[in-house]
Amino acid sequence: MGFLRYSIQEIPFVIITLLIAFTVHEFAHAYTAYKFGDPTAKKQGRLSLNPIHHLDPLGTILILVAGFGWARPVPVNRNYFKNPRAAGVLVSIMGPLSNLVMAFIGYGFWYFLATRNGGLGGGPAFFMDFFNYFTGINLVLMIFNLIPLPPLDGYRIIEDLVSPSIRAKLTQYEQYSIIIFLIILVTPLDRYTITPLIQNVSHFFLERFNAIFSMFL
Repeated sequence: MGFLRYSIQEIPFVIITLLIAFTVHEFAHAYTAYKFGDPTAKKQGRLSLNPIHHLDPLGTILILVAGFGWARPVPVNRNYFKNPRAAGVLVSIMGPLSNLVMAFIGYGFWYFLATRNGGLGGGPAFFMDFFNYFTGINLVLMIFNLIPLPPLDGYRIIEDLVSPSIRAKLTQYEQYSIIIFLIILVTPLDRYTITPLIQNVSHFFLERFNAIFSMFL
């Protein structure tokens, strides 16, 4: 199975993590949009924590094969919002924020297991490994989704923050996003773009998580 991005031993941890991470991420979008008055996602069954309603088969397979992928985007109709730009930003940011919260919770469990017997590695190996992957993958999903390229959340946030005239200009370049994706993800340039970004930002948050839990556990 050498074509897989992860080893056979890692696959169970990755699949379980993705089922949870993708589902909560999309649910966060749907729930926030619904609270701001948009019933579109609810009518399509997306206001649910059932993974079946959120997973995209191809996007999930690509995570395993190529290391990146996606879930089914939640439909949002900004015409229902009283303040479309502010509500749009909050709806978009709640997905990545949910991944950050899950990473924080996952690290908390990992830290507890790692220190419960007085030293690192003291907890059950299976759960230690799971929460390690759970934390890392959720951080990657948060960072990845905040990249300002369509159709990612980072781009949608920028769309709602800039003026309508700038937004119209951005729309003209959306068609080139797939080319940019391929350049930064599957070419050697990833070593100078997305890889160091994910490593540095993940390290930043892991240090903060460790500092927080070291004060209480």
